[in-house]
Amino acid sequence: MKIAVAVDGSENGLRAANHAVTLAKYLPEATLDIVYVADYDKAKDERLLSQNAESLALTREQKVHPVVERAKSAGIQAKMTLLKGNPSQEIIKYVEKQSIDHLVIGSRGLNSFQEMILGSVSHKVVKHAHCPVTIVK
Repeated sequence: MKIAVAVDGSENGLRAANHAVTLAKYLPEATLDIVYVADYDKAKDERLLSQNAESLALTREQKVHPVVERAKSAGIQAKMTLLKGNPSQEIIKYVEKQSIDHLVIGSRGLNSFQEMILGSVSHKVVKHAHCPVTIVK
């Protein structure tokens, strides 16, 4: 079974990653794809705050590294994928292209009014993904 987890370095993202690792641990021959999307809208701010391209790449990798280590320590075969673009669109494309069987994603915890006005990555992914999606709050 191919499981993917979308992480962004947030607490909800880490909780989602922990859930995905636990899920993969109990499924025979499960693999885990750890997906991080560098949001184009936030990328300019990140570049301004970093001193150079290497420090920017290191900052992004530090958001994913704890999840990779958690998977390794649980004995799960995991791979890390860094994508660029609109997070919801990139996650949906990745899930389809890689034939992911199950996606785990964190929720930002927006209330229903905020979600109706702003939308959220997890809401858009659930709506458009063609595989089961678990949202971890």
